[in-house]
Amino acid sequence: MRVMAAPRKYSEELKERATRMALDARRDPATKTGAIKRIADQLDIHPEALRTWVRQAEIDAGEAPGTTTADTQKIADLEREVRELRRANEILKTASAFFAAAELDRKLK
Repeated sequence: MRVMAAPRKYSEELKERATRMALDARRDPATKTGAIKRIADQLDIHPEALRTWVRQAEIDAGEAPGTTTADTQKIADLEREVRELRRANEILKTASAFFAAAELDRKLK
């Protein structure tokens, strides 16, 4: 069963553009102070959303500690696979017990 993701408030293009602008502004000492708030206001984005995007971009670039986007996706994929394998294992255990019981009943008769 797949869960549908909620619609995105901001387009990918806007997210990438805003993040790039904020990263560039933060690299320049003259525009660093208040860069995220200023750019968020210019593009009509919530400042915390932009701050989160910038933080993740810095992590992905290796400029800050944390879990990269690629690693987060791998972890989610592996957790999904583990859930599916556990579910399949439970089905196989149940089927095995059922057929073992049926075999015992057949031998006892």
